[in-house]
Amino acid sequence: MNRKPPRCDIFCKVIDNFGDAAVCWRLSRQLCREHGWKVRLLIDRPDVLDKLVPNVSSEPVIVEKWDGASGCCFTNPAPIAIEAFGCDLPKSYIDAMISMAPQPLWLNLEYLTAESWADDCHGLESRHPQLPLVKFFFFPGFTDKTGGLLREADYEQRRNSFDPADFRREFGLPDNEPPETLTISLFSYPTPLLPQLITAWADSPLSIHALLPGSTDTAHKIGSLTLSPLPFLPQQRYDELLWLSDINFVRGEDSFVRAQLAGKPLVWHIYPQDEFAHIAKLDAFLQRYPTGNKMEPLWKAWNLAPGASPLYSAWRSFVSELPTLNQAAKAWQQTLTRQTDLASRLVKLYRERLE
Repeated sequence: MNRKPPRCDIFCKVIDNFGDAAVCWRLSRQLCREHGWKVRLLIDRPDVLDKLVPNVSSEPVIVEKWDGASGCCFTNPAPIAIEAFGCDLPKSYIDAMISMAPQPLWLNLEYLTAESWADDCHGLESRHPQLPLVKFFFFPGFTDKTGGLLREADYEQRRNSFDPADFRREFGLPDNEPPETLTISLFSYPTPLLPQLITAWADSPLSIHALLPGSTDTAHKIGSLTLSPLPFLPQQRYDELLWLSDINFVRGEDSFVRAQLAGKPLVWHIYPQDEFAHIAKLDAFLQRYPTGNKMEPLWKAWNLAPGASPLYSAWRSFVSELPTLNQAAKAWQQTLTRQTDLASRLVKLYRERLE
């Protein structure tokens, strides 16, 4: 029996710069390409996608601008409605869902967390206080009890076939650097600690080549450090930068996950919250990660955690552990790639609930 492809609407409000849009786009694209779904991505800042995804119009995802108003485009809800990161569906959309049979699958795609409570909260339902509708909470995470992580089916094939020399030539990077040179990608939120990090790298006994995607600075050298700006890289090209580098400084959620999949040591600049609420999320991940205790001083220093070690000494400690950190990163990457990806888990939930 031939079944029509499921329709899915994903609502996204861009709050965390590129992160929210990046996650929603990856999910939308994967549901279309790998599972045959018809996905409409309703996003308040479609211009953000222009940087993340060249030729958006050539992709199977339907992208529409959403300004938060209750318009005529919300009279025909999809059987699967996803509100990303608690952005809330428009009232007109919710009203239109009431008469649908069967009842639509309404999901709140939450932010990623390594905290243990996500295992218990994933998949929980919340009944609407006035309407005959139920919303389910979908928590990305690092265990089989959560919603998993976004990872395309061809990810490993792309990673294994990547040629670093081609990337270097394309972006004018030297291909004859000394073998002991550390290549580091740096993608962070604005931070007053950047000058301290630059000083630590410039004083390094090893040569360091820092690659700065999206930077408008000019290439220059300070002591042991060479700084090379790169253009803002679309999602798939950013994956390649992570594969190329020996250490990846990343931020937010999307690049954080991609750095883990790259199997390289990483430093996470977590999205800051009031009263250091974000540090609990950082601690939870460090407790799960195989060498979290060796990474903690630098991660805490980079995130301005209360009582953190000085950044200079934390960096020296981190880099002295690189052989161990490399082994742990590869082992963690293999653990993640053995797990079922987020899009596949979402499809499974849909089939259990509606098919």
